Amino acid sequence: MKVTETKLQDVKIIEPAVFGDHRGFFTESYSEKDFREAGININFVQDNHSLSTQAGVLRGLHFQTGNAAQTKLIRVVSGAVLDVIVDMRKGSPTYGQWEGYILSEHNHRQLLVPKGYAHGFVTLTDNVNFLYKCDNYYNAEADGGISFLSPELDIIWPIDIEKAITSEKDAKQPTFGEFEKENPFVYGEF
Repeated sequence: MKVTETKLQDVKIIEPAVFGDHRGFFTESYSEKDFREAGININFVQDNHSLSTQAGVLRGLHFQTGNAAQTKLIRVVSGAVLDVIVDMRKGSPTYGQWEGYILSEHNHRQLLVPKGYAHGFVTLTDNVNFLYKCDNYYNAEADGGISFLSPELDIIWPIDIEKAITSEKDAKQPTFGEFEKENPFVYGEF
């Protein structure tokens, strides 16, 4: 397993070993032992799976607040996405910065996203199966989000954003600047 630090504070790209031949491939998508040996000591308690049937589906940017905050281990098992995360932790060296990562069935990459990050993705292909592990259970009362169009972030989406397929909830999220006034995330508190 290869672990690569990213430009964003505490975010890692995980690349498990993939063994392939003319039949296909085999990979251990998660091994607690391998993660611990790599210094990643997270107790995942919930697995989530979403299907987006069309290219251009945009989900996010989401997070959980307070004691329900979640670290996520994200991967794509069919299709491809641009996965976008934003550091929401006041005091972090990368506070207010975003990055996007291509995750696909072909590159087998996984993204480790710490608590205090907003997360979203846009599908680049049809029929995307998107899976992620969480170290905390979902709590509807702690559910939060910011707009994928936040002008303060200036996220570069690889689609015509006017044609994005999104939920009404995501389309009405506050901007990063609006959320900043009551932002509960503080670097080092998790």
